[in-house]
Amino acid sequence: MRTEKLEFAGHSGESLAARLDRPDGRVRAVALFAHCFTCSKDLRAARRIAARLSALGFAVLRFDFTGLGHSEGEFANTGFTSNVEDLVRAARHLEGMGLTPSLLIGHSLGGAAVLKAAGEIASARAVVTIAAPSSPDHVLQHLGADLETIRQMGEAEVNLGGRSFTLTRQFVEDIEQSELKASIGNLRRALLVLHGPRDEIVGIENASAIFLAAKHPKSFVTLDDADHLLSEAGDAEYAAEVIAAWAQRYLDLPEEEKSVSAPEGVVRVSEADPEGFRQDVVVDGRYQLSADEPADFGGTETGPSPYQFLSTGLGACTSMTIRMYARRKGWPLTQVSVDVSHDKRHAEDCADCETREGKIDVFTRVVRLEGDLSDEQRQRLLEIADKCPVHRTLHASSVIETELADEA
Repeated sequence: MRTEKLEFAGHSGESLAARLDRPDGRVRAVALFAHCFTCSKDLRAARRIAARLSALGFAVLRFDFTGLGHSEGEFANTGFTSNVEDLVRAARHLEGMGLTPSLLIGHSLGGAAVLKAAGEIASARAVVTIAAPSSPDHVLQHLGADLETIRQMGEAEVNLGGRSFTLTRQFVEDIEQSELKASIGNLRRALLVLHGPRDEIVGIENASAIFLAAKHPKSFVTLDDADHLLSEAGDAEYAAEVIAAWAQRYLDLPEEEKSVSAPEGVVRVSEADPEGFRQDVVVDGRYQLSADEPADFGGTETGPSPYQFLSTGLGACTSMTIRMYARRKGWPLTQVSVDVSHDKRHAEDCADCETREGKIDVFTRVVRLEGDLSDEQRQRLLEIADKCPVHRTLHASSVIETELADEA
């Protein structure tokens, strides 16, 4: 993934700060991402979703609405209508770069904004809402007594998510006058609604209202235990995977490009989430896998751990070696399977170890052989397991040479 910093003019002419996450290979589709109310483009969920979509071939533009994050302008002078106008400006900027957006994604109030903006972005063919309210005025429920102060005094300082913002009567009136039901009914785009039933900020009934107001094609996917901000890495990753899979049908995406940056004979491992441990693995430029760590170690459990990959190699090689020998001998082996587990063991506990210091790696194999085999044949096949090339590699000393890649 390559990230570019961009700027473009918002609805009132102020410069809006944006980031464009590009895939390493060709761009399969372009997505425009709208963040949640008073959030920014750098919210963890936004970064994780953009990074995952980028790894799957999407270019994703996420930007700060006027007066938020690194964008210029006064937040107090903005409203829902201005957010929609900022989105339209962002889409036009992408078009000017030759990256016409076909997918709109909005989180929370950003979800309501993309539903409204879709009618003004002709290139948009699909819309995704994440934890979105069915009406923009939902945000007013969180203002409490401050709402009446704003109505009477014209403005007030309010605390939202631990931060202070100035909200004006103009903002409140704009929110109250903004209506979504007609926009959703006339969307004429494929719609995907993502929402968590335990969302305490925007209740699940909002997802129901959006879904019922929309015409087909429309889809709803629950985010189960996810909170409103998708603060858990696994929830953001899941949302991105669902979006990418769903978009295949409605955007006529070209086949996912197998990475040409990982040449034949090379296993390339690239960080998918700088804040977690998930890795994208490309083998020979053809096979795409994921590696991760368990949740107990700060991972999101979206793929095998590095040691599980080692165990996979040993198990696969063992099974293949046994099969080749039995096939050559013409023995009636009908099925072979190998269970492999990895552990660390104190060296002094290992009778066959060459070292007596520290801990050593122990891979335990359990080989299952099916077929009308004699005891002698079974014993011979068990001996053949030790002839597996990966077994020999792990058992012998290895040399690992490491060097820095060229800057280019």
